[in-house]
Amino acid sequence: MTALESLPDSWDVWSEGEDGRLVLAYRPDVFNGDDFPAPCLPTLYLTHGKRTRRPGQNPSDTTGQTDWYVTFYLEPEVTLEGGTSFPTRSEALTATVDLAEQFDAGEVDYRACYQVPREDYFERLDELTGRGSTAPRDA
Repeated sequence: MTALESLPDSWDVWSEGEDGRLVLAYRPDVFNGDDFPAPCLPTLYLTHGKRTRRPGQNPSDTTGQTDWYVTFYLEPEVTLEGGTSFPTRSEALTATVDLAEQFDAGEVDYRACYQVPREDYFERLDELTGRGSTAPRDA
């Protein structure tokens, strides 16, 4: 089984580039502007070379880049700290899927990433991910 085959159903492969880049989106069915704000779509990026710009604006030329990076965007300007690098794409992909699983299980403390608390949004996201609850999540 490949790492992507174990990806939780709540995550979609948004795009996969020929150069190995990968973008995963969390529950795009609910981050549609009605249920949850579309700009808040949690997104995982696997890139060859460090992402230095906002989503959608990273150059595709990775000449000279040796490491693979995993970056988790909670919103375009909000990232989970600790964008981690790996020497191989395989290791980075495994870490990406692990992080997707942790987020889906409510094990990621995303509140600490925000400078301005958004309690109503956090409560709704907690419900969606099952964070802090033993009740089953809506699928």
